[in-house]
Amino acid sequence: MALRRVRAALRELRPLLLLLLLLGPWPAAGHGGKYSREKNEPAPPSKREPTGEFRIEKLNQLWEKAQRLNLSPVRLSELHADLKIQERDEFKWKKMKSEGLDEDGEKEAKLRRSLSVILAKYGLDGRKDTLSTNFLNHGPEDDSLEDPRLEKLWHRARASGKFSSEELDKLWREFLHHQEKVREYNILLETLSRAEEVHENVISPVDMSHVAEDALRSRHSELKDRLRDISQGLDRLQRVSHQGYGTEAEFAEPRVMDLWDLARAANFTQKELESFKEELKHFEAKIEKHNHYQKQLEISHQKLKHVESFGDQEHISRNKERYALLEEKTKELGYKVKKHLQDLSSRISRARHNEL
Repeated sequence: MALRRVRAALRELRPLLLLLLLLGPWPAAGHGGKYSREKNEPAPPSKREPTGEFRIEKLNQLWEKAQRLNLSPVRLSELHADLKIQERDEFKWKKMKSEGLDEDGEKEAKLRRSLSVILAKYGLDGRKDTLSTNFLNHGPEDDSLEDPRLEKLWHRARASGKFSSEELDKLWREFLHHQEKVREYNILLETLSRAEEVHENVISPVDMSHVAEDALRSRHSELKDRLRDISQGLDRLQRVSHQGYGTEAEFAEPRVMDLWDLARAANFTQKELESFKEELKHFEAKIEKHNHYQKQLEISHQKLKHVESFGDQEHISRNKERYALLEEKTKELGYKVKKHLQDLSSRISRARHNEL
């Protein structure tokens, strides 16, 4: 009798069991079921990867702002290279910080200073007096320099008859390069002045005050080095403006000439100096290649504007494609030039440090 009741119950359950088998398999507890913890508790917020040219959101924001400022294609490509270097340095600093280095915060402060220079250089700080150092849009015919001493030297050099047209172009690039160094120095000086005001008005724990003072001392040392470099550069411009270019000139590009002067004054052996000189020749060739692409980009931009006004759609499409390729190549070379400059400057700095 009991057995008959069990069999009857099983017969009644059979359709339900069949239905469950058809709907299966059941999700395991804690692995995404309807009532699991994962489904009912909010997931931890994941870090949103920035979308755009850069992996750091604030740099993307600066890049987008710059594109709204109607900068020339060459200026934009220069900015892109500067922001790429900034990005590289910021990632290096984050790695240092994670390893417990940069306790005094000097590297972080240096990053802020370099970003301040970029903001001022491209008019991203809201001021009108941007650092305009585009040699393509600011040639000798513009005939205007900010420092009266430089302008007087330039006019004297032009009137002397000692320079060929090519040498005048070269000298003009030296004058603009010197002007850029002076303006960067002034930006850093202003940044340091603000930092000192903060330091004077903030009461720090006794065991931390020396850290801030060491950082300020380091920044003063950087400014002294830059001021010495500016003074030497002015002496050179005065000498060249009066005497002309001699046959002994090693390099034509102002940045390379600066590096060579610094290298000869550093603690390099003769063999190291010769090796460095060879590397500077390669660096100068890289700069010349970059300059060539900058000029081609500017020409392509002007041609594209012209074609967009009068050309057919197929012609416009071809010019846009060429312009995009030149733009990408110019950005890439600009980054390589600035990275190489940074690496060469660091080698000189280490050699001078070893001397001390």
